[in-house]
Amino acid sequence: MHLWWEPGAAGARWAGLGPPSEADQVSVVLTVVEPPVVPRLYFWALQASFVGAGGRDVAAAHLGLQWHPEHPGSTAVNWGGYRSAGGELDGTESALPSATGNPNTRDFAWRAGTPYRLVIRADGTGEVVDVATGATTVVRRLAVDAVGLASPVMWSEVFARCDDPPVAVRWSQPAPAPAALRVTYQPAADGGCTNTTARPDGDGVLQITNAARTVPRGSRIAIAS
Repeated sequence: MHLWWEPGAAGARWAGLGPPSEADQVSVVLTVVEPPVVPRLYFWALQASFVGAGGRDVAAAHLGLQWHPEHPGSTAVNWGGYRSAGGELDGTESALPSATGNPNTRDFAWRAGTPYRLVIRADGTGEVVDVATGATTVVRRLAVDAVGLASPVMWSEVFARCDDPPVAVRWSQPAPAPAALRVTYQPAADGGCTNTTARPDGDGVLQITNAARTVPRGSRIAIAS
């Protein structure tokens, strides 16, 4: 499931539809409202492209929380991506431990119901801020040569069965603020589920599994910053 940022007049420079971004970061608040209960991988992330000095995308990376059965308490954080020319991005070694030994996926004791701000910086840094306490966790810094960020999108990547118990996450306070979020779903022919949906929720948007689809593919949802 994807929520693509659509630019307003002031946002055209960072949304990847115009010249390279002048913004040095993009961010959004993620809350796991209804956590998973099955031992399958769930991944909820903010993704952005890195724009080089020539105005072209040089890489893309995603930062988010995971429900990962191989990590303590099944909770983890992931920050990684790929160069546009091919190959995984290198980076600094994370200070967080990793039960799986993965440089991108690290142990992180996130809590259901707690809002976390995911922050992607143009210098390659990915960090998670506990909104309730202000505690900031720098996951690591990726090796990218960029002057800005483009094409932000939030997504849910779920490896559970379509009929597994419902899971819901909430996205809010995207910054810089998009004019709207455009909804897409993976087609069933490509392995997607027909019972996933996005849904407006006050000043945020929910993404929910095993629920009636009330918002069709291609819909635009306005969201407050």
